[in-house]
Amino acid sequence: MMSEQEIYYTIALTRLTGFNSQTALLLYRTMGSGQAVYEHRNDIGDAVSDCSPRLVENLKNWDEALKRAAAEMDFIRRHSIQALTLADEGYPRRLAECTDAPVILYYRGTADLNQRCIVNIVGTRRCTAYGQDLVRRFVSRLKELCPQVLIVSGLAYGIDICAHRQALANGYDTVGVLAHGLDTIYPGHHRQTAAEMTSHGGLLTEYMTQTEPMPNNFRQRNRIVAGMSDATVVVESAEKGGALITARIAQEYGRDVLAFPGPVGAPYSVGCNNLIRDSRAGLISSADDFVQAVGWQVEREKAEAEAQGIERELFPALSAEEQTIVAQLRQGADLQLNVLSVKTNIPIGRLTALLFQLEMKGVVRPLAGGSYHLLSS
Repeated sequence: MMSEQEIYYTIALTRLTGFNSQTALLLYRTMGSGQAVYEHRNDIGDAVSDCSPRLVENLKNWDEALKRAAAEMDFIRRHSIQALTLADEGYPRRLAECTDAPVILYYRGTADLNQRCIVNIVGTRRCTAYGQDLVRRFVSRLKELCPQVLIVSGLAYGIDICAHRQALANGYDTVGVLAHGLDTIYPGHHRQTAAEMTSHGGLLTEYMTQTEPMPNNFRQRNRIVAGMSDATVVVESAEKGGALITARIAQEYGRDVLAFPGPVGAPYSVGCNNLIRDSRAGLISSADDFVQAVGWQVEREKAEAEAQGIERELFPALSAEEQTIVAQLRQGADLQLNVLSVKTNIPIGRLTALLFQLEMKGVVRPLAGGSYHLLSS
């Protein structure tokens, strides 16, 4: 957990950069922390070559930003909110790999944001009975195949809220990514579900309190939905809509994108059908298809073995080098190829071949940004 001082300066940094995630991220990653940016506020142009003259000038005066950060810190303390900076262990690691990751997130909840398997389910706000039934059957069957999955969506009307409610009904944790601060819930009709999610999942946002749910905020939050997940599932979408934005971002991040097809000509199936037609999403008709497509068979096999009371050796017939790689991934978080090479003392050329073999055995999975994730431990 980061120190309160670091959180304080990082909050102020987001305020100073006008909530421009790429500018804040550039400063944060170059300097190493929000506090370091503050400490170099008078010579930031020398330390960060890409700073515009206007930004250099803005970063000299932190008074108002720090005052606002202090008020936010007070709200965080009083409402048991976790402020997760980019360097915090609790920050979603998958999201941290993205080029436009927020430097800080506000989280109220209990779910592990770095759970082994994370999927987001998105779609139209005007879903039909067909779409609702797809979500119900998908989540119910997924629970049988992979009991430990975090389901993410945006708490909006339609498919989003249906996904959250079905997750809760099936005993899954579920996280809603908000387009506003944690001092309100939008839409208000979902307040009861949101309250239940805080103890069976959580609410996550990059926005400070007193932030209105403006249209652009919803587009911005879609990158968090996509970035923190292994895969995106689109269930019903018109020809244009937020779900398609999430799918596009997920594809840009190198994540799996899957879509349920719908009746030809149905207005809220056009988006999904077009994604599939244009090879921007894989076609699925069930949770079984999904598990096969994203490579979660290891989780499925583990669940089936446990249901039958069978003790299963998770990593049979691994070579000594493969066991070394697994041991390193088991010790910590997902690791990039070069870091893994240093830790295992295996040359990158050889390591790449070994990781491919482990991927084929269903032991590891490559993530966007060149990191590797241990599927079972």
